[in-house]
Amino acid sequence: MAFLPTTREEMLEQGFESVDFVYVSGDAYVDHPSFGCAIITRTLQAYGYSCAILPQPDWHNDEEFTQFGEPRLGFLVSAGNIDSMVNHYSVNKRRRDKDSYSDEGVMGKRPDRPTIVYTQILKRLFPHKPVLIGGIEASLRRLSHYDYWDDKVRRSILIDSQADLLMYGMGENTIIEVADALNSGLRAEDLCYIRGTCWKTKALEYLSDYVLLPSYEAVCADKHTYAKSFHIQHENIDAIAASVLVEPYDGWYVVQNQPPLPLTQEEMDFTYSLPYERTYHPRYTYIPAIEEVQFSIVSNRGCFGSCAFCAITHHQGRVISTRSRDSIVDEAKRITEMPNFKGYIHDVGGPTANFSREACDKQREYGACKNRECLFPKGCANLKVDHSRYLEILRAVRALPRVKKVFIRSGIRYDYLMYDKNDEFFDELVQHHISGQLKVAPEHINAAVLDKMGKPRKELYLKFVDKFKQKNEQFNRNQFIVPYLMSSHPGSDLQAAIELACYLKKIHYTPKQVQDFYPTPGTPATCMYYTGLDPKTMRPVYVARSYEEKAMQRALMQFTYPQNYDLVYKALKTAGRMDLVGNSPKCLIPYRKGHTGNKFAGGRQKEQHRKPYANKASKPQRGGKRS
Repeated sequence: MAFLPTTREEMLEQGFESVDFVYVSGDAYVDHPSFGCAIITRTLQAYGYSCAILPQPDWHNDEEFTQFGEPRLGFLVSAGNIDSMVNHYSVNKRRRDKDSYSDEGVMGKRPDRPTIVYTQILKRLFPHKPVLIGGIEASLRRLSHYDYWDDKVRRSILIDSQADLLMYGMGENTIIEVADALNSGLRAEDLCYIRGTCWKTKALEYLSDYVLLPSYEAVCADKHTYAKSFHIQHENIDAIAASVLVEPYDGWYVVQNQPPLPLTQEEMDFTYSLPYERTYHPRYTYIPAIEEVQFSIVSNRGCFGSCAFCAITHHQGRVISTRSRDSIVDEAKRITEMPNFKGYIHDVGGPTANFSREACDKQREYGACKNRECLFPKGCANLKVDHSRYLEILRAVRALPRVKKVFIRSGIRYDYLMYDKNDEFFDELVQHHISGQLKVAPEHINAAVLDKMGKPRKELYLKFVDKFKQKNEQFNRNQFIVPYLMSSHPGSDLQAAIELACYLKKIHYTPKQVQDFYPTPGTPATCMYYTGLDPKTMRPVYVARSYEEKAMQRALMQFTYPQNYDLVYKALKTAGRMDLVGNSPKCLIPYRKGHTGNKFAGGRQKEQHRKPYANKASKPQRGGKRS
């Protein structure tokens, strides 16, 4: 099966004078099931709809947008696999120098906020043709949201882009229902009944049984109102339990229909059985984003974790969708037949690798609880902990003839693993599925910060570390944990950051990378950052806002680096912890006169190739992706 056409010439070569849909993407065209563009267009193709893909068009040139002519049914617009502003800017709002979703990593192939830019161009050029927006950028900005880069509350992207319809969440079923409706002759403005969509209207007389949110003007005017509105939205992300939400604007209403139902196993199997080329279009030299996913397999979607800084639940929901063992094995077989396959499956997982079933038996029928978490503050009494199905899949994949090793890199939820009374999966994880390092995400060590993060307390993490060490000794393995840690998350002040630094000194570990909290749309933590309130309790939350304090919190996590000395010294002095400056074993840094250092700012910092002045004998724990 060939790539879908990306130019008019390719469209004509494939026998089409015109197509049903033109998909405009902020990413380069990669025909792999880890890319939303590939999934949506291959699904449409499987249902008999023709598609052309316009990847990263020059938004200064109208001819780029008109080359396919007018599609029969409409235009589809997506910013790409990640939010364009996250893709373009670091947490300190500095322009990044690499775009992994563009040819050879070149930055500048798309504008900021391409969903808005592309859509407005298409509405100008094709005023009578439907323009439908989707993807992660549209999904997380579907209602009013705090925008970190503008430092203000922005309107729904449906309003700002002037699109006819917004599709949010995982969209295979949604796009086919939309396509069928348009194909039947319905107008875009008639598509007000489809799950997983947002639409705009000037009147509500035909709408019943909905929750009216505060108006856009009200959430802009008052942070307390913003936090209340966000909490209502966050309570209504489950496909079964959610209500229809309505947000008033000046002269308009944005209506959010209920989320799309999680895919059944049969539907998931169908999605991943489609004839993907599993690589980038030959028009490109190299797309860096293919590196991690080309030999990886998606086994599940959704996440019932409670991480406040993660937008997965706002986008995919809390109920897990899974694939069958045969489907995953078939994909693994196709991977082994690729000419550049070296014998290593890089990952079998999803948002959280070891979630291979619903959190409890009632979720498929009744949905996820609105006011109750599955894993936080501890495992729910109804939680079903079972790794047997995932283990069966891993065994089947690693038994394939050309497979040397199957790694798990998409993240293990260590608390869920520790709740399993059967050690069979833990044993095989240690024996077969770690590439020397297991990356897990305790994120912090301070109890108050962990509570705001929605993460388990440090005692459970420490038990996991001990058990991991015991398992490695039992199976004669020399493997390490690499903990992902975050600075400046809402709730973290200098005292909490110092507590974390003292813990790192105790375990003789200096993280090579530090993630500074990044406020992105759709997360409770971003709501806390903007409002200073916990949206669940409406109680005040401490927020580190100044670049200086954020830099101090980052530096404390890498207190052994000489270039961080001044920032660490200032942090300790500011916090009244000069007892940690000196030459005693408990001290973080030595005292020295006339100290100088370089201030820095950055998000996740690259490894510094200098010898630290402390912890010289320390051996870093190792570890994989955040979950």
